[in-house]
Amino acid sequence: MMDRSVVVDGVKLRYVDTGGEGVPLFFCSGIGGSLEFWSRQLEALAASHRLIAWDYPGHGLSDMGRQPYDPERYAACALGVLDALGLERVIVVGNSLGGTIALRLSRLAPERISGLVLVAPAMMGPEVFLPFRLMSLPLLGELMARPGKLSVERQLTALFHDPEVVTNGLRTIVSRNVHKPGADRALLATLRLTMSLAGVRKSVWRRSLALLEKATCPVLLVHGKQDVVLPFQLSQRAPLPEEGRLVLLDNCGHTPQFEQPDDFNSALVEFIKSNTRPVRD
Repeated sequence: MMDRSVVVDGVKLRYVDTGGEGVPLFFCSGIGGSLEFWSRQLEALAASHRLIAWDYPGHGLSDMGRQPYDPERYAACALGVLDALGLERVIVVGNSLGGTIALRLSRLAPERISGLVLVAPAMMGPEVFLPFRLMSLPLLGELMARPGKLSVERQLTALFHDPEVVTNGLRTIVSRNVHKPGADRALLATLRLTMSLAGVRKSVWRRSLALLEKATCPVLLVHGKQDVVLPFQLSQRAPLPEEGRLVLLDNCGHTPQFEQPDDFNSALVEFIKSNTRPVRD
């Protein structure tokens, strides 16, 4: 599958598109991540579904854009991608920060969202990984985010419960992302806009919960029980709308779609079959 690019608001963004029929799945990754974190969906589901994954500004192989970005700006950028690709309706699948972006996107264009799949969604409460809170501090944040082997290993340890999941290829991708020029500054800027040493800012997580509670489309929440970045209890107590379902995966960390792809893909396909609505004229 070849990389493609689209220009949104003057920023060149990388994406992949499997093509196919039906309502597309629009994948949004976590902070500091890239579209490769959806590779196990792109490989397994491309024959039966249209899948589109993209790199945010400052992430993966996309350009830096006009930093800094908060969740609202990322969501506006995501809407720009939908417009540029001519996507009238999508199912948004977002991991971590991607879940936060998915909720904001559902506010910007509710008529274009057929379903929301929130995978260990970030900013659903004040709780968050201690290193992220420490990175919100001046100087210490710059030290902790400095590109290097330690930053790569810290990210891999945080993302996965089972270290056997981490292949050499995955380590190479994470290293590329960490060493992307300017990526450390972009990461810190987003963290500092959304959290402090005390945790996620109240205005941010309350906004997320309000958007989830008022969602007008079916919602699937998926969370790993061994997630050390965001405790699964955040998803347990989230105010799901009437058409909402929670799936908890055991022996799974912060990236269920990569660590438990078979279980995740089964839940995703079942959600698509049973909960998404047909397009109406």
